[in-house]
Amino acid sequence: MSITRLFTPTNSNLTQLHSVYLIAEVGVNHNGSLQRAFACIDQAAAAGADAVKFQTFVSEKLVTRQAQKAEYQTENTASSESQLEMLKKLELRFEDFVELKSYCKEKRIDFLSTPFDEESAAFLDSIDVEAFKIGSGDMNNIPFLHQLNHYRRPVLLSTGMADLEEIQESLDALPDCPVALLHCTSDYPAPLEDVNLAAIRTLQQTFRRTTGYSDHTEGIEISLAAAALGAQVIEKHFTLDRKLPGPDHKASLEPQELAHLVRSLRGLEKAWGDGVKRCMPSEASTRTVARKSVVAARKISAGEVLKAEDLMVKRPGTGLAPKYYYSLIGRTVKRDIEEEELFNWDDVQ
Repeated sequence: MSITRLFTPTNSNLTQLHSVYLIAEVGVNHNGSLQRAFACIDQAAAAGADAVKFQTFVSEKLVTRQAQKAEYQTENTASSESQLEMLKKLELRFEDFVELKSYCKEKRIDFLSTPFDEESAAFLDSIDVEAFKIGSGDMNNIPFLHQLNHYRRPVLLSTGMADLEEIQESLDALPDCPVALLHCTSDYPAPLEDVNLAAIRTLQQTFRRTTGYSDHTEGIEISLAAAALGAQVIEKHFTLDRKLPGPDHKASLEPQELAHLVRSLRGLEKAWGDGVKRCMPSEASTRTVARKSVVAARKISAGEVLKAEDLMVKRPGTGLAPKYYYSLIGRTVKRDIEEEELFNWDDVQ
C-alpha cells in the first residue's frame, strides 16, 4: 500500500476497502550503527512492512545538558548518563540517512523518519522524505509545526498525552499539510488499562481524517484490535533483538513477530468486506443444507385444504422457507403430495 493512499478523500469511509499501512518503527534501535540500520531495513522489508521509520535529530538541539531521562529510558539504559549522553550514542549523521533512504528504495519499502528539531526537518525535506512522522512529544510544539507546514508534506501525527483541544490546535498549525492522526499511549510498554482503543473512533468521528494507532504495548494483539476498529495506519517498534541495550528494544517486536503481525493484518484486510450483510459465496452450499423448508407431514391428496397438522419444517432449505408456513394453511392442494415432500407455490391455490 502506498503512503499517498492514506491521504485520499475516501480514506475515512469505513465502508470502503480497508487497508492497513504498517510502519516498522526502528527509531533508534540501530544503537548508532549504520550497518544495524541497514539490517533493520532488510528484516522489515522481508516481513512485509510498508515502511521503515527512523528518528533524525541533532542531540544538542533536542535536549538540554540537564535534561533527565524518562523512567523507561532509565530502566533500559545506564542510570548514570544524562538524556543527552544517551542520545549522542544513538544519533546518526545526516549523510547516513541519505544512504538509508536509497537502500529503502532498493528494497521497495518506504523510508520515513521523525525530525526532532528544525535542522533535521529541513534536512529530511531536502532529501524528499515522503512524509514527516511527528512524535507525541512534539505534537503540541506549535512553532515546530509551523515550520513543517511550510514544506507542505504529509504528516503522521501521534497524539499521545493529548486531548481533543490540543489536537485541534496542532491541526490548525498545519493547514497546508495532509495530516493523519495516530492514537497513542506514551508509555513503554503501555499498560493495557491505559490503551483506550475506543479513542480511535473518537478521532475518526471528530476530525474526519485518516486515523491510525502508534502501538507501544507488548505483543501484536492490540495492533490487530486497532485495525479491526478501523485504524488505517499501524506503527510498531521494531528491533533485531530485544536483548540489545537501549531505551526502546524491550518494547519492540523482533523480525518473526513483525512478520506475524503483517500476516495477521493482511488477513484482517481480507475479512473487512464491504459492510453489506448478505449470504456470502462460501455460505451458499451450507445455506441449502442447514436451512429448512416447509414439507408435508403426511401424504396429502389433491383437493385437500391444508391444516397446521399437515405441515412440518425440515431440512433441506431448497423449498418454501419456514416464513411461508402460515401462508400455506387454508390453501387447497392441486396435486397429490407425498409425506416429507417439499412444497412449492405451484402445488397450492
